[in-house]
Amino acid sequence: MDSLNNENVDLVFVEGFDFCSFLIAEKLEKPFVAILPTSFDALEFGLPSPLSYVPVFHSLLTDRMDFWGRVKNVLTFFSFSTIQRRIYSTFDNTIKEHFTEGCRPVLSHLLRKAELWFVNSDFAFDFARPLLPNTVYVGGLMEKPIEPVPQITDALHHYQGNLPLLRQSAITEASGMEEHDLENFIANFGDAGFVLVAFGSTLDTYESQEVLKNMHSAFAHLPQGVIWKCQSSRWPKDVHLATNVKIMDWLPQSDLLAHPSIRLFVTHGGQNSVMEAIRHGVPMVGLPVNGDQHGNMVRVVAKNYGVVMQLNQVTADTLELKMKQVIEDKRYKSAVVAGSVILHSQPLSAKQRLVGWIDHILQTGGAAHLKPYAFQQPWHEQYLIDVFVFLLGLTLGTVWLCGKLLGVVARWLCGVRKVKMT
Repeated sequence: MDSLNNENVDLVFVEGFDFCSFLIAEKLEKPFVAILPTSFDALEFGLPSPLSYVPVFHSLLTDRMDFWGRVKNVLTFFSFSTIQRRIYSTFDNTIKEHFTEGCRPVLSHLLRKAELWFVNSDFAFDFARPLLPNTVYVGGLMEKPIEPVPQITDALHHYQGNLPLLRQSAITEASGMEEHDLENFIANFGDAGFVLVAFGSTLDTYESQEVLKNMHSAFAHLPQGVIWKCQSSRWPKDVHLATNVKIMDWLPQSDLLAHPSIRLFVTHGGQNSVMEAIRHGVPMVGLPVNGDQHGNMVRVVAKNYGVVMQLNQVTADTLELKMKQVIEDKRYKSAVVAGSVILHSQPLSAKQRLVGWIDHILQTGGAAHLKPYAFQQPWHEQYLIDVFVFLLGLTLGTVWLCGKLLGVVARWLCGVRKVKMT
C-alpha cells in the first residue's frame, strides 16, 4: 500500500470478481473502473434487472420465461441474494482491520461506486436487457489479428511472446513435440473440413479416461478431421488414435476458429471461447462443467448457435449424434453467422470503446453524470415503498372516512323516516 500510495495514480482498474481490489482502490482514495470477465448476471452492481425477463445467475433460464419460469427466477433471485450477502460478509474483518470506524465502506456500495463497468460480453451473445450509461460492452476485447495456421513449433514461437497468460508448462510440453503441419492435416479432409475440440485451460481434470474414450470413439466416426486440445500424457494407453484425430497439448484456438474449413467447435462453454466462436461464425456443441459455463450454453442454445449436453452423460453415440446434427443442420451455421455480423458491424471495436470511455471520464473528472440518482437513494425510496405506503394509507383513510360519512347519512335518514312515521 505504501508503494501504491507513492505512485501518481489517476485511475485504478479492478477485476469485478476480486472484491479485494475494490477495497484497495477505496483505500487509495482513487477513482476506479471495473471489468467483468463474464456476463453481468453473475454480479449485482445496480443494473435494472426485471425478473420477468432477466434471468438470475444459475437459474439456467432464457429471457422468454413462462409462468413457472418466472416463479423459478424469483426464487433463485432470493437464494442468490442470500449467497451474495454471505460472500460480502467474509470481507467484514478485512474492512474493520484496514479502515477506521466511521470511514468503513460497504462492499455492495463499492460495486456501485465504480465509474464505469466494462462487461466482457455483447448483444450478439447476451439477451437484451436494460443497461445504465456507465455500463459498456467490450466483448471481444482479447481479439488478436488472425494468423495463417502454422506448424506448431512456429506457432509456439509466435504466441509465446503474445500470450502472457498462457501457462509456461503448456508451452514447454508442446515445444518438445515433433513438428505438426496443421494445414496439411486439414487439407487431407477436403470439403468435409475439420472439428475443433478445446476445453480451456482448467478442465483437464474433468476429462476422465472413460470420457476421453467415449469422445474419441465419437470423433472416429466423423468424416471430418478432429483437432483436439488434449494432454498427450493423459491419453489412455490402450486406445489407438484414430486416423482422423490429432491431439495437441496446445493449439492456436482463434486462428483455427477463423479457418475456412472449420465445421464445428466442441467447447466447455467458457466466455472467451464462446465469444471467439461467435466472432468467426462457428456453431458449437457445448459440454459445460462449472461456473458460468452452463449459463453461457443456455444463451448459445437459445440463440440457435449450437446444442449442449452434460459431460458426465457423454456417450460415443450421443456425442456423435449431436455433432452431426449441428454440422448437417445449416440453421445453426446461419444463426451464428448472423451473430458474427452483429458483433462485427458495430461502429467501434471493443478496444476503441474501452479506451474512448476511459478518456471520457478522465477528461470529465469522473462518471457522476452517467450514474442514476438511484445509487444514492435509500432502498425504500428507490422502490417507492414510502409512496405505496402513503397511497395505501390515503386510500384506506378515504375508505374509512367515506364509511363513516355513509354511516352518519344512513343514521340521519333513519331518524327522518321515524319522525315522519310518528
